[in-house]
Amino acid sequence: MRKSPFILALLASATLAGCMQTDGERALAGAAAGALIADATDENMVAGAAIGALAGTYCDDLNVPGCTPRY
Repeated sequence: MRKSPFILALLASATLAGCMQTDGERALAGAAAGALIADATDENMVAGAAIGALAGTYCDDLNVPGCTPRY
């Protein structure tokens, strides 16, 4: 398994999550990151995008560090 694209995508999505202000923006970033991670691990990209979008949407509701909106 190629780990470097997975780690890079994870770091990029975590960095971008702090810049997003709305649930929609975080959902789009999560979907992109989920699809990228799924592709890097040879999994289903649609499922990865769906899981990433859900994670992006609810990350601030779950008080994930670095995911709270900064106004």
